[in-house]
Amino acid sequence: MSSLFCCLTARRGAHRIDTRETGTLEELDWLFRKMVRKFVKERDKITIEGITLPGLMILNKIVRDGEQRLSDLAEELDFTSGAITALCDKLEEKHFAVRNRKPEDRRTVLLDITAQGRAMLDRHKNIGPSSIDVLFGGFTAEELDVQKQTYRRMIDNLERLSETILSLAKDNAEQPDNVGSRQQQPQAAEMDKPQAQTQTQAQIQTQSQQEKRNFISY
Repeated sequence: MSSLFCCLTARRGAHRIDTRETGTLEELDWLFRKMVRKFVKERDKITIEGITLPGLMILNKIVRDGEQRLSDLAEELDFTSGAITALCDKLEEKHFAVRNRKPEDRRTVLLDITAQGRAMLDRHKNIGPSSIDVLFGGFTAEELDVQKQTYRRMIDNLERLSETILSLAKDNAEQPDNVGSRQQQPQAAEMDKPQAQTQTQAQIQTQSQQEKRNFISY
């Protein structure tokens, strides 16, 4: 049974799912995971002068905000520390970036862009806009607005996904088989709490402005 369907089934106390909906939910779950995998697969096929698209994101982040600690890059760009280290190693190998130690704290290592890195970004400054156009160019303004709302809600849902499912699995494992299913509903109580689904226009505008500030292109 799909992960999204399992998660939503655990929330039946707040939203009782019609059995006729299960096929739609499972298809949505499959399509969502298919889209994520497809995006990562296609993105990882691309190298620009030996650097992957996430590497370009790192360089653009430095250009915008100055030299960066690797831990901050991992947090802000949603990569693991190991992935960031590998990306930065490649950038250094190609002489597009360099690690520096802070004079006042030699334990702190900062990544900075080199002149070669800036020149490379300038040569390929059309990569980011072209990527966005390929992904979203065929949608109407109304469809794009719906996507923004959907993605925001999905991001909020994903914040609770691992905690909710791990808690549910732990409780399931501790229950006898014949009562485990009856104990599922209370464990999802936190997810069942009503959440505000509406925002004022000012709130939406503020959130949109924050997202634009946080956006780092290729």
